Amino acid sequence: MNPAGQRVAKAALLMMATIAVSRILGYGREVALYTMFGQNYMTDAYRAAFSLPDILYLLLVGGALSSAFIPVFSAGLATGKEAQAWKSASIVFNYSMIGLACLLILAYIYTLPLIKLLAPGLPPEYLRLAVHLTHIMFIQTFFMSLNGFAMGVLNSYHNFAAPALGSLVYNLLIIVMGVTLVNSLGIAAFSYGVVIGAAFNFVVQIPALRRIGIKYHFSLDYRDKGFRQILLLMLPVLIGLGVIQLNLLVTQNISSTLGAGGISSLNLAQKIMNLPIGIFATSIAVALFPTLTELAARGQMEGFKQSTGLGLRAVFLVSIPASLGLIAIGEALIKLLFEQGQFTPLMTATTHQALLYYCIGLFAYSAMQVLSRSFYALHDSRTPMLAALITIAVNIGLACHLAPIYQHRGLALAYSLAGIVNFLLLAVILRFKTGKLGGRQLIGSLVISMMASLLMYVAVRYSLLYLLEVLHLSYKLNLLVGTSMAVMVGIVVYGLLIYPFKLEETQLLLNLLRRKLPLA
Repeated sequence: MNPAGQRVAKAALLMMATIAVSRILGYGREVALYTMFGQNYMTDAYRAAFSLPDILYLLLVGGALSSAFIPVFSAGLATGKEAQAWKSASIVFNYSMIGLACLLILAYIYTLPLIKLLAPGLPPEYLRLAVHLTHIMFIQTFFMSLNGFAMGVLNSYHNFAAPALGSLVYNLLIIVMGVTLVNSLGIAAFSYGVVIGAAFNFVVQIPALRRIGIKYHFSLDYRDKGFRQILLLMLPVLIGLGVIQLNLLVTQNISSTLGAGGISSLNLAQKIMNLPIGIFATSIAVALFPTLTELAARGQMEGFKQSTGLGLRAVFLVSIPASLGLIAIGEALIKLLFEQGQFTPLMTATTHQALLYYCIGLFAYSAMQVLSRSFYALHDSRTPMLAALITIAVNIGLACHLAPIYQHRGLALAYSLAGIVNFLLLAVILRFKTGKLGGRQLIGSLVISMMASLLMYVAVRYSLLYLLEVLHLSYKLNLLVGTSMAVMVGIVVYGLLIYPFKLEETQLLLNLLRRKLPLA
Protein backbone atom coordinates (compact mmCIF):
# COMPACT_ATOMS: atom_id res chain seq x y z
CA MET A 1 0.00 0.00 0.00
CA ASN A 2 1.37 3.43 -1.04
CA PRO A 3 2.57 5.44 2.03
CA ALA A 4 1.18 8.68 0.56
CA GLY A 5 -2.15 6.97 -0.01
CA GLN A 6 -2.21 5.69 3.57
CA ARG A 7 -1.46 9.16 4.88
CA VAL A 8 -4.15 10.90 2.84
CA ALA A 9 -6.76 8.24 3.55
CA LYS A 10 -6.11 8.38 7.28
CA ALA A 11 -6.26 12.18 7.22
CA ALA A 12 -9.47 12.24 5.18
CA LEU A 13 -11.14 9.70 7.47
CA LEU A 14 -10.11 11.71 10.54
CA MET A 15 -11.30 14.93 8.94
CA MET A 16 -14.67 13.43 8.02
CA ALA A 17 -15.24 12.11 11.54
CA THR A 18 -14.19 15.27 13.37
CA ILE A 19 -15.90 17.63 10.92
CA ALA A 20 -19.09 15.59 11.25
CA VAL A 21 -18.98 15.98 15.04
CA SER A 22 -18.02 19.64 14.71
CA ARG A 23 -20.92 20.25 12.34
CA ILE A 24 -23.30 18.56 14.74
CA LEU A 25 -22.05 20.87 17.48
CA GLY A 26 -22.35 23.77 15.05
CA TYR A 27 -25.98 22.90 14.44
CA GLY A 28 -26.44 22.61 18.18
CA ARG A 29 -25.20 26.18 18.39
CA GLU A 30 -27.71 27.28 15.75
CA VAL A 31 -30.53 25.36 17.47
CA ALA A 32 -29.75 27.11 20.76
CA LEU A 33 -29.58 30.53 19.09
CA TYR A 34 -32.78 30.27 17.05
CA THR A 35 -34.76 28.52 19.80
CA MET A 36 -34.02 31.40 22.15
CA PHE A 37 -34.36 34.27 19.67
CA GLY A 38 -36.07 33.01 16.47
CA GLN A 39 -35.39 34.66 13.10
CA ASN A 40 -35.82 38.41 13.46
CA TYR A 41 -33.88 41.66 13.43
CA MET A 42 -31.96 40.61 16.56
CA THR A 43 -30.55 37.48 14.92
CA ASP A 44 -30.05 39.47 11.71
CA ALA A 45 -27.90 41.89 13.74
CA TYR A 46 -25.94 38.94 15.16
CA ARG A 47 -25.32 37.57 11.67
CA ALA A 48 -24.34 40.99 10.35
CA ALA A 49 -21.88 41.35 13.25
CA PHE A 50 -20.01 38.28 12.00
CA SER A 51 -19.37 39.93 8.63
CA LEU A 52 -16.48 42.28 9.38
CA PRO A 53 -14.43 39.87 11.56
CA ASP A 54 -14.98 37.09 9.03
CA ILE A 55 -13.93 39.28 6.11
CA LEU A 56 -10.72 40.34 7.84
CA TYR A 57 -9.83 36.78 8.77
CA LEU A 58 -10.72 35.17 5.43
CA LEU A 59 -8.93 37.79 3.35
CA LEU A 60 -5.77 38.04 5.41
CA VAL A 61 -5.27 34.54 6.84
CA GLY A 62 -8.08 32.02 6.52
CA GLY A 63 -8.39 31.99 2.75
CA ALA A 64 -5.76 33.97 0.89
CA LEU A 65 -2.76 33.19 3.08
CA SER A 66 -3.48 29.51 3.70
CA SER A 67 -4.02 28.92 -0.03
CA ALA A 68 -0.61 30.44 -0.80
CA PHE A 69 1.20 29.38 2.38
CA ILE A 70 0.62 25.60 2.32
CA PRO A 71 1.93 25.01 -1.26
CA VAL A 72 5.16 26.94 -0.63
CA PHE A 73 5.71 25.62 2.90
CA SER A 74 4.90 22.01 1.91
CA ALA A 75 7.15 22.23 -1.14
CA GLY A 76 9.99 23.42 1.10
CA LEU A 77 9.48 20.45 3.42
CA ALA A 78 9.21 18.02 0.49
CA THR A 79 12.50 19.22 -1.05
CA GLY A 80 14.55 19.21 2.16
CA LYS A 81 14.52 22.98 2.76
CA GLU A 82 12.76 22.99 6.14
CA ALA A 83 14.85 25.75 7.69
CA GLN A 84 14.22 28.10 4.77
CA ALA A 85 10.52 27.21 4.79
CA TRP A 86 10.24 28.17 8.47
CA LYS A 87 12.06 31.45 7.91
CA SER A 88 9.68 32.40 5.08
CA ALA A 89 6.69 31.34 7.17
CA SER A 90 7.87 33.50 10.08
CA ILE A 91 8.22 36.57 7.87
CA VAL A 92 4.74 36.05 6.45
CA PHE A 93 3.35 35.62 9.98
CA ASN A 94 5.01 38.83 11.20
CA TYR A 95 3.72 40.97 8.33
CA SER A 96 0.25 39.40 8.59
CA MET A 97 -0.06 40.23 12.29
CA ILE A 98 1.02 43.83 11.66
CA GLY A 99 -1.48 44.13 8.81
CA LEU A 100 -4.23 42.55 10.88
CA ALA A 101 -3.65 44.97 13.77
CA CYS A 102 -3.91 47.97 11.43
CA LEU A 103 -7.08 46.67 9.79
CA LEU A 104 -8.71 45.89 13.14
CA ILE A 105 -8.07 49.44 14.37
CA LEU A 106 -9.59 50.95 11.23
CA ALA A 107 -12.55 48.55 11.29
CA TYR A 108 -13.19 49.36 14.97
CA ILE A 109 -13.24 53.10 14.26
CA TYR A 110 -15.54 52.79 11.24
CA THR A 111 -17.74 49.91 12.41
CA LEU A 112 -21.04 51.82 12.25
CA PRO A 113 -20.78 53.02 8.62
CA LEU A 114 -19.48 49.61 7.57
CA ILE A 115 -22.43 47.82 9.22
CA LYS A 116 -24.81 50.30 7.56
CA LEU A 117 -23.23 49.37 4.24
CA LEU A 118 -23.47 45.63 4.94
CA ALA A 119 -27.01 45.57 6.33
CA PRO A 120 -28.84 48.81 5.46
CA GLY A 121 -32.23 47.25 6.20
CA LEU A 122 -31.59 46.94 9.96
CA PRO A 123 -33.58 49.41 12.10
CA PRO A 124 -31.41 51.89 14.13
CA GLU A 125 -31.59 50.02 17.46
CA TYR A 126 -30.46 46.80 15.78
CA LEU A 127 -27.70 48.63 13.92
CA ARG A 128 -26.36 49.68 17.33
CA LEU A 129 -26.65 46.09 18.55
CA ALA A 130 -24.75 44.86 15.48
CA VAL A 131 -21.96 47.39 16.15
CA HIS A 132 -21.69 46.25 19.79
CA LEU A 133 -21.54 42.56 18.82
CA THR A 134 -19.00 43.29 16.09
CA HIS A 135 -16.67 45.00 18.57
CA ILE A 136 -16.80 41.91 20.78
CA MET A 137 -16.08 39.54 17.91
CA PHE A 138 -13.13 41.54 16.62
CA ILE A 139 -11.17 39.84 19.42
CA GLN A 140 -11.84 36.43 17.89
CA THR A 141 -10.20 37.58 14.63
CA PHE A 142 -6.80 37.63 16.36
CA PHE A 143 -7.19 34.09 17.70
CA MET A 144 -8.63 32.79 14.43
CA SER A 145 -5.57 34.18 12.63
CA LEU A 146 -3.33 32.24 15.00
CA ASN A 147 -5.49 29.19 14.28
CA GLY A 148 -5.05 29.72 10.55
CA PHE A 149 -1.27 29.72 10.78
CA ALA A 150 -1.22 26.77 13.16
CA MET A 151 -3.48 24.75 10.86
CA GLY A 152 -1.37 25.61 7.80
CA VAL A 153 1.83 24.46 9.50
CA LEU A 154 0.31 21.30 10.99
CA ASN A 155 -1.41 20.31 7.73
CA SER A 156 1.89 20.72 5.89
CA TYR A 157 3.35 18.20 8.33
CA HIS A 158 0.29 15.99 7.64
CA ASN A 159 -1.03 16.57 11.14
CA PHE A 160 -4.80 17.03 10.88
CA ALA A 161 -5.89 15.86 14.34
CA ALA A 162 -5.12 18.99 16.39
CA PRO A 163 -6.86 21.50 14.05
CA ALA A 164 -9.85 19.16 13.83
CA LEU A 165 -10.04 18.91 17.62
CA GLY A 166 -9.82 22.69 17.85
CA SER A 167 -12.94 23.10 15.74
CA LEU A 168 -14.84 20.80 18.11
CA VAL A 169 -13.77 22.86 21.13
CA TYR A 170 -14.72 26.07 19.28
CA ASN A 171 -18.34 25.08 18.67
CA LEU A 172 -18.76 23.42 22.07
CA LEU A 173 -17.66 26.52 23.97
CA ILE A 174 -19.97 28.78 21.94
CA ILE A 175 -22.92 26.58 22.95
CA VAL A 176 -21.87 26.45 26.63
CA MET A 177 -21.23 30.20 26.88
CA GLY A 178 -24.36 31.12 24.94
CA VAL A 179 -26.73 28.93 26.96
CA THR A 180 -25.27 29.66 30.40
CA LEU A 181 -24.87 33.45 30.01
CA VAL A 182 -27.88 34.34 27.84
CA ASN A 183 -30.01 35.49 30.80
CA SER A 184 -27.41 38.04 31.87
CA LEU A 185 -25.90 39.04 28.52
CA GLY A 186 -28.66 38.36 26.00
CA ILE A 187 -27.57 37.48 22.47
CA ALA A 188 -24.12 38.94 23.25
CA ALA A 189 -23.47 35.73 25.22
CA PHE A 190 -23.01 33.94 21.89
CA SER A 191 -20.53 36.60 20.74
CA TYR A 192 -18.46 36.16 23.89
CA GLY A 193 -18.69 32.40 23.29
CA VAL A 194 -17.19 32.92 19.82
CA VAL A 195 -14.20 34.73 21.35
CA ILE A 196 -13.58 32.12 24.06
CA GLY A 197 -14.08 29.30 21.54
CA ALA A 198 -11.57 30.82 19.11
CA ALA A 199 -8.99 31.24 21.90
CA PHE A 200 -9.24 27.63 23.03
CA ASN A 201 -9.25 26.49 19.38
CA PHE A 202 -5.69 27.77 19.22
CA VAL A 203 -4.70 26.53 22.69
CA VAL A 204 -5.46 22.88 21.86
CA GLN A 205 -3.10 23.08 18.85
CA ILE A 206 -0.10 24.27 20.86
CA PRO A 207 1.04 20.77 22.00
CA ALA A 208 1.06 19.53 18.39
CA LEU A 209 3.05 22.58 17.30
CA ARG A 210 5.59 21.95 20.05
CA ARG A 211 5.96 18.31 18.98
CA ILE A 212 6.89 19.20 15.41
CA GLY A 213 9.26 21.87 16.71
CA ILE A 214 8.42 25.52 16.10
CA LYS A 215 11.32 27.25 14.35
CA TYR A 216 10.05 30.83 14.50
CA HIS A 217 12.26 33.74 13.34
CA PHE A 218 11.57 37.37 14.18
CA SER A 219 12.30 38.87 10.79
CA LEU A 220 10.76 41.36 8.37
CA ASP A 221 13.12 40.57 5.50
CA TYR A 222 10.89 41.39 2.53
CA ARG A 223 13.65 40.19 0.17
CA ASP A 224 13.25 36.58 1.33
CA LYS A 225 12.54 34.36 -1.70
CA GLY A 226 9.90 32.24 0.00
CA PHE A 227 8.11 35.31 1.36
CA ARG A 228 7.97 36.86 -2.09
CA GLN A 229 6.73 33.61 -3.58
CA ILE A 230 3.93 33.39 -1.01
CA LEU A 231 3.09 37.06 -1.58
CA LEU A 232 2.88 36.60 -5.36
CA LEU A 233 0.58 33.61 -4.90
CA MET A 234 -1.42 35.35 -2.24
CA LEU A 235 -2.30 38.54 -4.11
CA PRO A 236 -4.49 36.91 -6.80
CA VAL A 237 -6.17 34.76 -4.13
CA LEU A 238 -6.74 37.89 -2.08
CA ILE A 239 -8.40 39.61 -5.02
CA GLY A 240 -10.50 36.54 -5.77
CA LEU A 241 -11.61 36.17 -2.16
CA GLY A 242 -12.28 39.89 -1.99
CA VAL A 243 -14.64 39.56 -4.93
CA ILE A 244 -16.30 36.53 -3.31
CA GLN A 245 -16.77 38.51 -0.09
CA LEU A 246 -18.19 41.37 -2.13
CA ASN A 247 -20.68 38.93 -3.56
CA LEU A 248 -21.69 37.72 -0.08
CA LEU A 249 -22.00 41.30 1.10
CA VAL A 250 -24.24 42.19 -1.84
CA THR A 251 -26.41 39.18 -0.97
CA GLN A 252 -26.54 40.25 2.69
CA ASN A 253 -27.25 43.84 1.68
CA ILE A 254 -30.21 42.76 -0.45
CA SER A 255 -31.50 40.19 2.08
CA SER A 256 -31.49 42.83 4.86
CA THR A 257 -34.15 44.72 2.88
CA LEU A 258 -36.47 41.69 2.62
CA GLY A 259 -37.82 42.14 6.15
CA ALA A 260 -37.08 40.75 9.60
CA GLY A 261 -35.24 37.41 9.49
CA GLY A 262 -34.16 37.69 5.86
CA ILE A 263 -30.44 37.47 6.64
CA SER A 264 -30.98 34.72 9.22
CA SER A 265 -33.12 32.45 7.00
CA LEU A 266 -30.61 32.54 4.14
CA ASN A 267 -27.72 32.01 6.54
CA LEU A 268 -29.37 28.99 8.17
CA ALA A 269 -30.34 27.42 4.82
CA GLN A 270 -26.78 27.86 3.58
CA LYS A 271 -25.40 26.24 6.73
CA ILE A 272 -27.60 23.19 6.15
CA MET A 273 -26.51 23.02 2.50
CA ASN A 274 -22.87 23.26 3.59
CA LEU A 275 -23.16 20.21 5.86
CA PRO A 276 -22.27 17.59 3.20
CA ILE A 277 -19.73 19.97 1.66
CA GLY A 278 -17.93 20.33 4.97
CA ILE A 279 -18.05 16.66 5.95
CA PHE A 280 -17.14 15.07 2.62
CA ALA A 281 -15.85 17.52 0.00
CA THR A 282 -13.75 19.70 2.29
CA SER A 283 -12.39 16.66 4.16
CA ILE A 284 -11.21 15.01 0.95
CA ALA A 285 -9.84 18.27 -0.49
CA VAL A 286 -7.97 19.38 2.65
CA ALA A 287 -6.44 15.94 3.17
CA LEU A 288 -5.49 15.76 -0.51
CA PHE A 289 -3.98 19.26 -0.72
CA PRO A 290 -0.49 18.57 0.73
CA THR A 291 -0.19 15.43 -1.43
CA LEU A 292 -1.18 17.36 -4.58
CA THR A 293 1.40 19.98 -3.64
CA GLU A 294 4.13 17.36 -3.24
CA LEU A 295 3.22 15.63 -6.54
CA ALA A 296 3.31 18.97 -8.37
CA ALA A 297 6.62 19.96 -6.72
CA ARG A 298 8.21 16.69 -7.84
CA GLY A 299 6.82 16.98 -11.38
CA GLN A 300 4.70 13.81 -11.06
CA MET A 301 1.87 15.16 -13.21
CA GLU A 302 0.28 11.83 -14.04
CA GLY A 303 -0.18 11.16 -10.36
CA PHE A 304 -1.43 14.72 -9.89
CA LYS A 305 -4.07 14.36 -12.61
CA GLN A 306 -5.12 10.93 -11.40
CA SER A 307 -5.54 12.21 -7.86
CA THR A 308 -7.49 15.29 -8.95
CA GLY A 309 -9.82 13.34 -11.24
CA LEU A 310 -10.46 10.65 -8.68
CA GLY A 311 -11.04 13.26 -5.99
CA LEU A 312 -13.64 15.01 -8.17
CA ARG A 313 -15.51 11.79 -8.89
CA ALA A 314 -15.49 10.86 -5.20
CA VAL A 315 -16.91 14.27 -4.34
CA PHE A 316 -19.66 13.92 -6.93
CA LEU A 317 -20.48 10.44 -5.69
CA VAL A 318 -21.57 11.87 -2.33
CA SER A 319 -22.61 15.46 -3.15
CA ILE A 320 -25.27 14.64 -5.77
CA PRO A 321 -27.26 12.23 -3.58
CA ALA A 322 -26.71 14.60 -0.64
CA SER A 323 -28.36 17.47 -2.51
CA LEU A 324 -31.39 15.40 -3.53
CA GLY A 325 -31.55 13.87 -0.07
CA LEU A 326 -31.68 17.34 1.53
CA ILE A 327 -34.44 18.32 -0.87
CA ALA A 328 -36.41 15.22 0.17
CA ILE A 329 -36.06 15.63 3.96
CA GLY A 330 -35.25 19.35 4.25
CA GLU A 331 -38.57 20.57 5.63
CA ALA A 332 -38.86 17.74 8.16
CA LEU A 333 -35.22 18.26 9.19
CA ILE A 334 -35.71 21.99 9.82
CA LYS A 335 -38.88 21.26 11.84
CA LEU A 336 -37.03 18.65 13.87
CA LEU A 337 -33.98 20.77 14.66
CA PHE A 338 -35.28 24.31 14.86
CA GLU A 339 -39.07 24.61 15.10
CA GLN A 340 -39.43 25.26 18.81
CA GLY A 341 -39.28 28.21 21.16
CA GLN A 342 -39.20 31.42 19.11
CA PHE A 343 -38.70 29.57 15.80
CA THR A 344 -42.12 29.50 14.10
CA PRO A 345 -43.60 27.37 11.23
CA LEU A 346 -43.34 30.44 8.97
CA MET A 347 -39.59 30.57 9.65
CA THR A 348 -39.40 26.86 8.78
CA ALA A 349 -41.12 27.49 5.45
CA THR A 350 -38.88 30.44 4.58
CA THR A 351 -35.68 28.55 5.43
CA HIS A 352 -36.84 25.46 3.53
CA GLN A 353 -37.61 27.47 0.40
CA ALA A 354 -34.11 28.93 0.41
CA LEU A 355 -32.59 25.48 1.04
CA LEU A 356 -34.27 24.01 -2.05
CA TYR A 357 -32.57 26.53 -4.31
CA TYR A 358 -29.23 26.29 -2.53
CA CYS A 359 -29.20 22.52 -3.10
CA ILE A 360 -29.11 23.07 -6.88
CA GLY A 361 -25.49 24.22 -6.63
CA LEU A 362 -24.32 21.87 -3.88
CA PHE A 363 -22.41 19.58 -6.26
CA ALA A 364 -20.59 22.53 -7.85
CA TYR A 365 -19.45 24.04 -4.57
CA SER A 366 -18.28 20.57 -3.48
CA ALA A 367 -16.21 20.13 -6.64
CA MET A 368 -14.69 23.60 -6.26
CA GLN A 369 -13.07 22.45 -3.01
CA VAL A 370 -10.90 20.04 -5.01
CA LEU A 371 -10.45 22.16 -8.14
CA SER A 372 -9.27 25.32 -6.37
CA ARG A 373 -6.70 23.38 -4.36
CA SER A 374 -5.46 21.72 -7.55
CA PHE A 375 -4.66 25.16 -8.96
CA TYR A 376 -3.02 26.31 -5.73
CA ALA A 377 -0.89 23.15 -5.67
CA LEU A 378 0.35 24.17 -9.13
CA HIS A 379 1.19 27.62 -7.73
CA ASP A 380 -1.54 29.08 -9.93
CA SER A 381 -3.73 31.40 -7.91
CA ARG A 382 -4.60 33.68 -10.83
CA THR A 383 -7.00 31.27 -12.49
CA PRO A 384 -9.31 30.85 -9.46
CA MET A 385 -9.21 34.64 -9.07
CA LEU A 386 -10.30 35.25 -12.68
CA ALA A 387 -12.98 32.58 -12.42
CA ALA A 388 -14.22 34.24 -9.23
CA LEU A 389 -14.38 37.64 -10.92
CA ILE A 390 -16.53 36.26 -13.73
CA THR A 391 -18.85 34.21 -11.55
CA ILE A 392 -19.35 36.92 -8.94
CA ALA A 393 -20.39 39.30 -11.70
CA VAL A 394 -22.89 36.63 -12.76
CA ASN A 395 -24.06 36.17 -9.17
CA ILE A 396 -24.56 39.87 -8.47
CA GLY A 397 -26.39 40.35 -11.76
CA LEU A 398 -28.67 37.39 -11.11
CA ALA A 399 -29.25 38.42 -7.48
CA CYS A 400 -30.26 41.95 -8.42
CA HIS A 401 -32.60 40.57 -11.10
CA LEU A 402 -34.12 37.64 -9.19
CA ALA A 403 -34.45 39.06 -5.66
CA PRO A 404 -37.22 41.57 -6.49
CA ILE A 405 -39.23 38.76 -8.10
CA TYR A 406 -38.47 35.69 -5.96
CA GLN A 407 -37.22 37.35 -2.74
CA HIS A 408 -34.91 35.07 -0.68
CA ARG A 409 -35.44 32.21 -3.15
CA GLY A 410 -33.98 34.35 -5.93
CA LEU A 411 -30.85 35.07 -3.89
CA ALA A 412 -30.35 31.36 -3.18
CA LEU A 413 -30.86 30.47 -6.85
CA ALA A 414 -28.38 33.14 -7.97
CA TYR A 415 -25.79 31.72 -5.56
CA SER A 416 -26.27 28.20 -6.92
CA LEU A 417 -26.10 29.21 -10.59
CA ALA A 418 -22.94 31.24 -9.94
CA GLY A 419 -21.35 28.20 -8.29
CA ILE A 420 -22.10 26.05 -11.34
CA VAL A 421 -20.51 28.67 -13.61
CA ASN A 422 -17.41 28.76 -11.37
CA PHE A 423 -17.11 24.97 -11.39
CA LEU A 424 -17.36 24.77 -15.18
CA LEU A 425 -14.75 27.49 -15.68
CA LEU A 426 -12.25 25.88 -13.31
CA ALA A 427 -12.79 22.40 -14.74
CA VAL A 428 -12.30 23.51 -18.36
CA ILE A 429 -9.22 25.62 -17.59
CA LEU A 430 -7.59 22.86 -15.51
CA ARG A 431 -8.21 20.42 -18.38
CA PHE A 432 -6.32 22.70 -20.79
CA LYS A 433 -3.58 23.41 -18.24
CA THR A 434 -2.72 19.84 -17.22
CA GLY A 435 -4.24 17.61 -19.88
CA LYS A 436 -6.95 14.99 -19.59
CA LEU A 437 -8.43 14.45 -16.15
CA GLY A 438 -10.54 11.50 -17.17
CA GLY A 439 -13.46 13.44 -18.68
CA ARG A 440 -15.31 10.38 -19.93
CA GLN A 441 -15.05 8.71 -16.56
CA LEU A 442 -16.21 11.91 -14.90
CA ILE A 443 -19.27 12.28 -17.13
CA GLY A 444 -20.09 8.60 -16.79
CA SER A 445 -19.84 8.84 -13.03
CA LEU A 446 -22.06 11.94 -13.03
CA VAL A 447 -24.75 10.21 -15.08
CA ILE A 448 -24.71 7.09 -12.89
CA SER A 449 -24.79 9.14 -9.71
CA MET A 450 -27.59 11.38 -10.99
CA MET A 451 -29.84 8.51 -12.09
CA ALA A 452 -29.26 6.61 -8.86
CA SER A 453 -29.86 9.78 -6.84
CA LEU A 454 -33.19 10.46 -8.56
CA LEU A 455 -34.40 6.97 -7.71
CA MET A 456 -33.07 7.41 -4.20
CA TYR A 457 -34.97 10.71 -3.90
CA VAL A 458 -38.26 8.98 -4.73
CA ALA A 459 -37.56 6.28 -2.13
CA VAL A 460 -36.59 8.79 0.57
CA ARG A 461 -39.45 11.18 -0.10
CA TYR A 462 -42.23 8.62 -0.12
CA SER A 463 -40.82 6.60 2.78
CA LEU A 464 -40.68 9.81 4.85
CA LEU A 465 -44.27 10.76 3.97
CA TYR A 466 -45.45 7.24 4.76
CA LEU A 467 -43.63 7.08 8.08
CA LEU A 468 -44.89 10.48 9.22
CA GLU A 469 -48.42 9.34 8.42
CA VAL A 470 -48.34 5.95 10.17
CA LEU A 471 -46.20 6.80 13.20
CA HIS A 472 -48.21 7.74 16.27
CA LEU A 473 -45.51 9.09 18.54
CA SER A 474 -45.01 12.64 19.80
CA TYR A 475 -44.51 15.33 17.15
CA LYS A 476 -40.74 15.65 17.52
CA LEU A 477 -40.25 11.90 17.93
CA ASN A 478 -42.24 11.31 14.74
CA LEU A 479 -39.89 13.67 12.90
CA LEU A 480 -36.77 12.10 14.44
CA VAL A 481 -37.77 8.51 13.63
CA GLY A 482 -39.18 9.43 10.21
CA THR A 483 -36.15 11.39 8.99
CA SER A 484 -33.66 8.88 10.45
CA MET A 485 -35.34 5.91 8.78
CA ALA A 486 -35.76 7.80 5.51
CA VAL A 487 -32.04 8.63 5.48
CA MET A 488 -31.22 4.95 6.09
CA VAL A 489 -33.52 3.97 3.22
CA GLY A 490 -31.73 6.47 0.98
CA ILE A 491 -28.28 5.17 1.88
CA VAL A 492 -29.28 1.56 1.24
CA VAL A 493 -31.08 2.31 -2.04
CA TYR A 494 -28.25 4.49 -3.38
CA GLY A 495 -25.61 1.97 -2.36
CA LEU A 496 -27.46 -0.91 -4.04
CA LEU A 497 -27.96 1.11 -7.23
CA ILE A 498 -24.32 2.16 -7.72
CA TYR A 499 -22.61 -0.97 -6.43
CA PRO A 500 -23.04 -3.05 -9.64
CA PHE A 501 -21.13 -0.42 -11.65
CA LYS A 502 -17.91 -1.03 -9.64
CA LEU A 503 -16.93 2.64 -9.87
CA GLU A 504 -13.35 3.42 -8.93
CA GLU A 505 -14.51 6.27 -6.70
CA THR A 506 -16.82 3.89 -4.86
CA GLN A 507 -13.79 1.82 -4.00
CA LEU A 508 -11.94 4.98 -2.99
CA LEU A 509 -14.61 5.88 -0.44
CA LEU A 510 -14.70 2.31 0.84
CA ASN A 511 -10.92 2.37 1.10
CA LEU A 512 -11.16 5.52 3.22
CA LEU A 513 -12.93 3.43 5.81
CA ARG A 514 -10.10 0.88 5.55
CA ARG A 515 -7.48 3.64 5.53
CA LYS A 516 -6.39 3.02 1.95
CA LEU A 517 -6.32 5.38 -0.99
CA PRO A 518 -5.05 4.55 -4.50
CA LEU A 519 -2.96 7.62 -5.25
CA ALA A 520 0.21 7.72 -7.29
